[in-house]
Amino acid sequence: MSGTKVHGVEVKRPDGTNRVVITGMGALTPAGAGVAAIMDALLSKTCAIGPIERFDTSDQDVHNAGEIKGFDATAHGLTKKEAHRFGRFVQYAFVAADEAMAQAGIDMEAEDATRFGVIFGTGIGGIDSLQDNFFRLHDKGPKRVNPLFIPTMIGNIAAGNLAIRYGMKGECLDVVTACATGAHAIGTAVRDIRHGYLDAALAGGTEEAVNPICIAGFANLGALSKEEDPLKASRPFDVDRAGFVAGEGAGALIVESLEHALKRGAEPLAEIVGYGSTGDAYHMTAPDPSAEGVRRAMADALAEGGFTPADLGHFNAHGTGTHANDVTEAKALLALCGEEGGREVPVVSIKGVTGHMLGATGAVEAVVCAQSVAGSFVPPTTGFSTPDPECPVNVLTEAKTDYPQKVALTCNLGFGGHNAALAIAPYDETR
Repeated sequence: MSGTKVHGVEVKRPDGTNRVVITGMGALTPAGAGVAAIMDALLSKTCAIGPIERFDTSDQDVHNAGEIKGFDATAHGLTKKEAHRFGRFVQYAFVAADEAMAQAGIDMEAEDATRFGVIFGTGIGGIDSLQDNFFRLHDKGPKRVNPLFIPTMIGNIAAGNLAIRYGMKGECLDVVTACATGAHAIGTAVRDIRHGYLDAALAGGTEEAVNPICIAGFANLGALSKEEDPLKASRPFDVDRAGFVAGEGAGALIVESLEHALKRGAEPLAEIVGYGSTGDAYHMTAPDPSAEGVRRAMADALAEGGFTPADLGHFNAHGTGTHANDVTEAKALLALCGEEGGREVPVVSIKGVTGHMLGATGAVEAVVCAQSVAGSFVPPTTGFSTPDPECPVNVLTEAKTDYPQKVALTCNLGFGGHNAALAIAPYDETR
C-alpha cells in the first residue's frame, strides 16, 4: 500500500484499516499499585486475598475479598478535594490511568484533543455512595441526601472525570457489560481507532464492589466462595473450587493507531490484533453450557488478526472459580482448537491472586496478557492444584518462560450472556 508507511513501518492492515497498538498500561489491584505489583504477585504466586477490613463481616456469610487495603488517594497524587468528592471507583481509575499516561508519554498539549477518546467502564459504579445515601434518606430524610449523590454514583462518571482530568474531547463512553466491561471497553476503543474515528484512547475498567450490599447480594446468589482460608478461597479451574472471591481495582491502557504512535515517537508495547464480541441469549447469570458464544468471540478475535487457533500461544481465561464459568471456558477452548490442540494451550487465570475485580478484571487481564506476550512468558494460576476432569485444559501451576508467542487471547464473560475476547500479539514492525 503506497503511502501507508511511517519510518519504514507498515501502519495499515491488509484491508486498509489502522493497526492498533498499546503504548501505556496502568493497574491498581489488591496486589498493590502499578503494573509491576500485579505481575510480581502473579509470577511469585502471592495471593492478595484476605479478610475484609473495610466493614464488619460478622453477620455476613463471606469474610474474604480482594481489597485495595489502606488506600489513600492523596498518596497517589489526587487532591484532597478529589479524594472527598469522587467515589472509590473513580479514584482507582485515576491511579491506573495516571500510570498508563506516564508510560505512554502522552502530552495532551501536543494532541488534537478531539481525536483522543475515553472508553472506560464499570460494572456497578458508585455503590458506596448509593448505599450511604439510601441510609441517609431512610434515617434522616430527603434533605440529608448528598447533593452530589447522583454525579458521584453514576457509572459513566469515571469516563467523564478521566476526560476532564486529561482534556480528552473525543468520544467519551462508559461501556457496561458486568464482568466483561473492561474487555468490551478496550475492544470498543480498538474499533474506533481501527476505523479512523479516533487516533488514540484511554480505555479500561474500574470497580469498588467490596461493599456490604455487594458481598451480601453475590453471596445470597450462591456465586461467592465461603472458604475461610484466603489461600484456598479463589481456585480457578480446580476440582475443589467453590465460587469466586469479590475483588476491586482498575486497569487502564493507552491504545492508539500505529501511525499516530510512530509519528509522536512512542514505543509500542504490544498490538491488539483482534476483538470478538458475542451474546449467549441464554440466561440471566449462567453462561450457555454449549460454550458456543464464547468460542465465537475467541474465533472472531483471532480471525480479525489473521491468525488461526493453531497460532494461539496462551489463553488468559476469565477463570472465576465458579463451576459453570470454568467448565464453559474449557469447553470453548477445546472447541476452538480441537480436543488435542486445546489440551496443549497454556491457560492462566489471575483471580487466585486478585479475586474477581468485576468491571475492572478485563482491563487488568488485558494488561497481564500484553505483558506476557511482550515478555515471552505465561504466568501460573495461583490457587490451582488439583485438575477438574470437567476442565481438561493445561492450567499452569508454574510460570512458562522463554516462550515466544505469535498471539494470545484474553477472554471475559458477564452476567446477561456478554462475551468479549481480545487477541494480543507482540509488536512486530514487519507484520
